[in-house]
Amino acid sequence: MEHKVLITTSGSGRRLGNLTKYTNSALVRVGKKPAISYIVETYPTDTKFVITVGHFADQVKDFLHMAYPDRNFEFIDVANYDGEGSSLGLSMLAAKESLQCPFIFHASDTIIAEAPPGPDKNWIGVFRGEDASQYASWSEGEDGSLVLLDKGARDFDFIHIGLVGIKDYKAFWHKLGSAHKNNPDDSTLNDCIAIAALLKDGTKFDLEEFATWYDVGNAASLRHAREAIPDSFHNLDKFEEEIFIFEDFAIKFFFNEKTLANRVERARILSGLVPKIEASSKNFYRYTLAKGDLYSRVANAKDFGEFLSWAKGRLWLPHEEVSKSEFKVVCQKFYKDKTIERINKFLSMNFVKDETQIINGEKIPPVLEIIEKIDFNWLTEAKQTGFHGDFILENIIKTKDGYALIDWRQDFGGLLSSGDMYYDLAKLNHNLMVNHDLVDKEHFYVRHKANGDIECEILVKHSLAECRRVLVDFLNKNGYDKKKVGVLTALIWLNMSPLHHHPFNIFLFHFGKYHLWRALNLGALKE
Repeated sequence: MEHKVLITTSGSGRRLGNLTKYTNSALVRVGKKPAISYIVETYPTDTKFVITVGHFADQVKDFLHMAYPDRNFEFIDVANYDGEGSSLGLSMLAAKESLQCPFIFHASDTIIAEAPPGPDKNWIGVFRGEDASQYASWSEGEDGSLVLLDKGARDFDFIHIGLVGIKDYKAFWHKLGSAHKNNPDDSTLNDCIAIAALLKDGTKFDLEEFATWYDVGNAASLRHAREAIPDSFHNLDKFEEEIFIFEDFAIKFFFNEKTLANRVERARILSGLVPKIEASSKNFYRYTLAKGDLYSRVANAKDFGEFLSWAKGRLWLPHEEVSKSEFKVVCQKFYKDKTIERINKFLSMNFVKDETQIINGEKIPPVLEIIEKIDFNWLTEAKQTGFHGDFILENIIKTKDGYALIDWRQDFGGLLSSGDMYYDLAKLNHNLMVNHDLVDKEHFYVRHKANGDIECEILVKHSLAECRRVLVDFLNKNGYDKKKVGVLTALIWLNMSPLHHHPFNIFLFHFGKYHLWRALNLGALKE
């Protein structure tokens, strides 16, 4: 029997808060992929999908075409997808003409592990849960009769999960259309209302119980799904960008179209060092997944020197994009102006007073006073070279033939082909001390003592501490300025502080302030 699958992505997804400020709820990452990928991949490759779109419609269309170029998608634009009169039922009705056949309705926030049956009968997807506070539910009588219960019911048998099979499609559309006609402003109009009306008329529906169900439609249930889903993948939420990992490729999302365009151009400039861009659109690009090991997991002192030599010989090659004086201006804005802006943002966001503090037993002046003590003429005296821009171990893949760089920065102060090698070195130094895995496990602390003093420290993996000694040796052998690396590392921590969660943001600010003072006063980078 020919049938189709309806997925409604038109809604604004307000229950996910800031996660849908820049993208569609169906494109919010769950494990390694966005929600809609888990739905699409539940069905056979020859399935015909009807997708309603509204909120960030172009993003949904572009992503699906890029991720699944051989799949069959028909998109239905929903005019009224947010505001008075909008509803799930109205979005479904927009697809009525394309669904004049048996079909499955699969809500865009419902992920299941088992393949659903086809709509060769009428069925309702349910889950035997304990809490229906956020969901409609069903009560089943001894005679097999079904009663629809509103959200919050206490005495129920099954939760309605937003997955139904509709064999009697003409009757379904008639009931849903009649309900909308009777009350066109009903924001609660949905599939359940039509099904309840059909049941009242004697139409039979079977319950299809699913053993695994993830609801990803609100912040709390999304957190649960991310922890429980088999391909769980930890990545800090950046509301304006995201990465999705597939078997042979990855897709990067950027809300800022210029940022994405610059990333694509930078991939051309870094050809041979970064994976090949296979396709791009306004907000997405797809690149070949480099095969190998994440360097943060396998880096060791034995091969780290070889890696640094590789970077020096392949990445940090001389390249002048602008004049020397122009480059100093770029560095000044990047190192001083941006840092001051970020510090003020942190102070304002966290109601912190910039004052003299005792940090780790040392008297440290206000951070903006320390910034003014930096000789920026010295700090910006740099030769232009190729650069990565976010040169951390998590962005390096150790392959069988060498290394591949991922998640490169889109520019260096607006420049695409040239930057400051010292910024890459400082990023690497930062990452060897403040490693993502240890941060994720909260192996850092910042303590405010009773007398007002502050203590802040982070654990460092032994293998990475050994690598850092190799880095210092590399700087010495090549005549690089260790003090400059130390100062820039501290500035990186200060710049990161307003961008991260509590208490990591507090840690970064004080850790950066402490190490900036030490770098300026003790000079050489300390092992």
